[in-house]
Formats: sequence, C-alpha cells, structure tokens
Amino acid sequence: MKVSVITAAALYTIAAVAAPSAHNLGGWRGNGRDRDCKKGLDTLPFNFTSKYSVRATPDQVVNGTTFTGGLPGTSGVYDLGLNSQSNFLCWYIEIKGFRGEYSSPALTATHIHQSPRGQSGPPRIAFPNPIPIDNNTRVSVGCQQGPFRTGILANGVDTGLAFNVGQIEANPAGFDVDVHSSLALPGAIRGQIA
Repeated sequence: MKVSVITAAALYTIAAVAAPSAHNLGGWRGNGRDRDCKKGLDTLPFNFTSKYSVRATPDQVVNGTTFTGGLPGTSGVYDLGLNSQSNFLCWYIEIKGFRGEYSSPALTATHIHQSPRGQSGPPRIAFPNPIPIDNNTRVSVGCQQGPFRTGILANGVDTGLAFNVGQIEANPAGFDVDVHSSLALPGAIRGQIA
C-alpha cells in the first residue's frame, strides 16, 4: 500500500504560510491572500485534474435516509484537489464549532463517503481528524495516494481499497464529506461534493 501523507506543518512550511486558514491554500478559495500560498504550492509536483470546495452543515446529515440534524452550531469547509491519473488527493479541512470527541468505527472520524444526497453510504477515504488551532476551529491538511484504507470492511475487504478518486470526478453528486462526533454519531456535519 502506497500512502503518502504530508502533515500540516510540512505544507505550511513549503507554502510559507504564517497561520493556517481555509482561505489561502493554493488559491483554492480565491481571496486576496492566496498569492503567497499559491506560489509555494505551484512549485510542488501537484497537478490536479479537479478541485472542489464543499460546505458541510448539520442539516445534511442522515442516518440511512433519515435526516438527523447533525451537531447544531458546527460547520465546515472541505477544499479538495484530486488527480485521478495518479489516484492522489490533497485536502484542507476547516471545522468550526465541533464538540465532543471524534467517534467512528473507521480509522478516523473524517471521511469521504460514496452516497447520494439524503442517503448513507460507505466511507472511501479516511482523512486525519482536524486538530484544534484555536477554541473554535480545527484543521486537517495533507495529501495521500491510493490504495486507500478506511478500516471499514465490506465482504472482508476495506471499503477504500479499490476506490479511485476518478470515481468522484465521474459522479461528484454521488459522494459526500463528513465528520462524526460522540455527540452526533451519524455525523456532526455533512456536505455533498456536488
């Protein structure tokens, strides 16, 4: 299994970013502060075949097909850069207002699931859980290349093993991002990729 994870500290050092913010990673968010970070990321061997910025909110969380309301007061932005030819992705996840402990039967509690709007589905990618950067904000940033591992087995096989990020590009509406809390086990927040 080839999995490469670049830590937040490494990306911040490479990109010469003084403080983490969802608004300045590689120009993905397009505000005025993206120039400094974009210069650093453009020197890396990243060639994204697609990019997504996903807003995750409690009202999108489902258990099966029943909306749960998630964890009120929590929100998040998942910025994703994918390269389907290399089965590679980078992410910047910023969660605000998260409470409780991370809780999931998967390796982590922060995921991409294969599921259409209003339905649950299996995790395909497990991200490192966001870490606190202040009293209200948690961040996870990094990159990994498949084959992926989620820690969830279906018919004895990990649900991430055969997954390729090109599947997201082919049907972004069929995938969502989320994070799970001990106070909202089906999910604190969720956002459909498209």
